[in-house]
Amino acid sequence: MITFLICLTVLVAAYFLYGVVLERVVGIDPSADVPSKSCYDGVDFMPLPRWRIFLIQLLNIAGTGPIFGAILGACYGPVAFLWITIGGIFMGAMHDFMSGVISLRNRGESLPEIIGRYLGRGMHRFTLVVIPVLMILVGAVFIVTPSQILADKTDLPYLAWVAIVIVYYLIATVLPVDKVIGKIYPIFGAALIFMALSLLVVLFVGDYTIPELTNVDNHHFNAEKLPILPTLFISIACGAISGFHATQSPIMARCIENEKQSKPVFFGAMISESIIALIWAAIAMSFFSGVEGLNSFMQQNNSNAGVAVSIICDTTLGRLGSILAILGVVVAPITSGDTAFRSARLIIADMLKYDQKPIHKRLVVSLPLFAIGIFIAFIDFDVIWRYFAWSNQALSVITLWMITAWLVRRGSKATLLALIPAIIMTYVCSSFLFVSNQFFGLGATVEAYVYGAALAAVIAGLLMVKIYKNGKQGAAI
Repeated sequence: MITFLICLTVLVAAYFLYGVVLERVVGIDPSADVPSKSCYDGVDFMPLPRWRIFLIQLLNIAGTGPIFGAILGACYGPVAFLWITIGGIFMGAMHDFMSGVISLRNRGESLPEIIGRYLGRGMHRFTLVVIPVLMILVGAVFIVTPSQILADKTDLPYLAWVAIVIVYYLIATVLPVDKVIGKIYPIFGAALIFMALSLLVVLFVGDYTIPELTNVDNHHFNAEKLPILPTLFISIACGAISGFHATQSPIMARCIENEKQSKPVFFGAMISESIIALIWAAIAMSFFSGVEGLNSFMQQNNSNAGVAVSIICDTTLGRLGSILAILGVVVAPITSGDTAFRSARLIIADMLKYDQKPIHKRLVVSLPLFAIGIFIAFIDFDVIWRYFAWSNQALSVITLWMITAWLVRRGSKATLLALIPAIIMTYVCSSFLFVSNQFFGLGATVEAYVYGAALAAVIAGLLMVKIYKNGKQGAAI
């Protein structure tokens, strides 16, 4: 338990220490203008209380990520604690805070817009295609999986639940942010925290042993094909760093009342998610009597983390656990699905400079997105979905490079805070291309890692030259 406690302490301390450092780096100004006031429209731009925005942001970025991803990452052993902690602080929380502040400083612009502003037109066009597709894909899969689970647990047929989820998504996507998201999300966000804290109590008072970081051997049952580097860094994702988060931050950047709220909303939500992921990784290892037991269970259940969630909650928390398990496997994905569609609407509207105050204009943008999402939901897209985890981390790479460019443009002396994570994640995603069977399938070989390093070096070199050249010239990138 010592490793777990150290990581938990470091995550909590990071909010008060590293969070303050980042506030100084960006120069938080409590008197600065904010989009919720200067661009107020009563729909997407409106001030909300800090506690409400924090809980909404936490649920926006979390979904099932810090639960399912942490359980899959725990299959590699206590080394998962290190990635959740180090990645969550120096990559994920920095990534979320910086991208949120940049959106805040640019009138709440969506991610493709701020990427284009600092990385150029080519990257802008690329992300304008890729990000909405990813958002629709997230929304579509979170139509299917909750509907399947609800159909199994109730008397209503699958298609009825699909219809209910779609109608809810449409309502949450087009109504003002304070009507559905602003009222429901804080409740479920608080429940997500309560579930994690309940399991933390179970770990302390129950008869469980949390494995220590005595070695970093590759415990995973499919270690040759899924080595720690880079697979662990792709699997845990939301618990450490996720590009999806940067697509959600502009939603809250349009509701922040004061720049001082940036740390608790963006940095604090990510630190909270990492703590939730840390707890779930610990309970997964200890509940199944160690890493080998967890691997055995996951192998028997086709790596279905949802089954593990249900068993853990039902066994440790009783009837309350059953309710919380529903939160983890049904409510959490639904709340990620609706904000994914809302994010897609905002991205398209920003691209077209299309006013979203009239509801009929919101429907004009939303209905085609839902038509595509519904179409995807009724086809077998398992193969496509396998690539989402990598695409998600690839998006975080682009965002990290955008943050680097923003810091260079400002003449900041703290550029390395973003540049080093950008280089590391570039290598993670590049090496995954060569290691994983989803792409070139070379496995954990020297060649795969060398090719990954070469590709990462080329990408990083080109971007660094462009960023620093334009930064010195002071020209638009």
